[in-house]
Amino acid sequence: MGQKEHIDQEGHIEREGHIERKERVDREGHVEPEGRIEERGQIRHKPSEGQQKAGSSLFSLVLVITGNILYALSVKLFLLPAGLVTGGTTGIALAVHHGLQIPIPIFVLGFNVSMLVLGYLLLGKQFAMTTMASTFIYPIALDAFNRLLGDLVITQDILLCTLFSGMGIGLSLGIVIRGGASTGGMDIPPLVLNRYLQIPVSASLYLFDLAILLAQAFFNPPETVLYGILLVMTYTLVLDKMLLLGTTKTEVKVISKRSAQIREAILHQLDRGVTILSGETGYLHLETQVVLSVISNRELPRVERIIRQIDPECFMVVSRVSEVSGRGFSMSKRYR
Repeated sequence: MGQKEHIDQEGHIEREGHIERKERVDREGHVEPEGRIEERGQIRHKPSEGQQKAGSSLFSLVLVITGNILYALSVKLFLLPAGLVTGGTTGIALAVHHGLQIPIPIFVLGFNVSMLVLGYLLLGKQFAMTTMASTFIYPIALDAFNRLLGDLVITQDILLCTLFSGMGIGLSLGIVIRGGASTGGMDIPPLVLNRYLQIPVSASLYLFDLAILLAQAFFNPPETVLYGILLVMTYTLVLDKMLLLGTTKTEVKVISKRSAQIREAILHQLDRGVTILSGETGYLHLETQVVLSVISNRELPRVERIIRQIDPECFMVVSRVSEVSGRGFSMSKRYR
């Protein structure tokens, strides 16, 4: 059976059997190719899948390189001059350097390579590929900064060094992880334990860091160890914030007798998507509608004002959402 077509006043072809899909017809009667997406005020070509993957891979590589360079710079400018203790591969390198005088970049490189091999054997090729860049970039960048900056000291205040090294390390780790990679080194043993013994990664990671800090406590004064604990807490907090940076949104649920008006207001005044959920009141068992919308954090005051103007007695629930993906957020909007 042939499909019926209709051309509206704006030159769109509407076909039965296609849900709200429209194709543009120009003045000469040509239909725009399927690879083009129409949005308000513009028509653009949709990138091919290969182009999207190549662009995504390049961007991830840039993030990983930037994160590792920032990590090395934070260690060189703040951690090493203050003689701080820390966890992870760098903490082990500090302990080994104190006992055996092995240069820190050399030890970090050797340790990272050995952990990379371990990850390849126990976690697979795909995981090894995500850690390969960090395995080499961090120690090479650290050695380069040692040669370029020499004995440069920005500040001798140990508290400032603790805070700025913690912020730098947390920021750099967050950049690498958001690039879809791992920093390698001591990140790998907790993943192995989780894979084969089902030990939570966070628990084993904290235990390893604690053991590394205690190992350095034998040749450092107690005050330095306390600053080291503050350092670990600082970069952990900064890392958590980095992983949520730019992804948190606000979810609004509204139960109201004027749900249709609220829906229209959100759609047209805020240009945000809306989902209508079916609900039932718990006491009287009356059918009701729940208006669900996800908005940016800055839009919340405006949304609340609009909703309260429509129905001052509505029941509204506001929740913080860690991450949202889909059209209007991780993808461009498409208007129909």
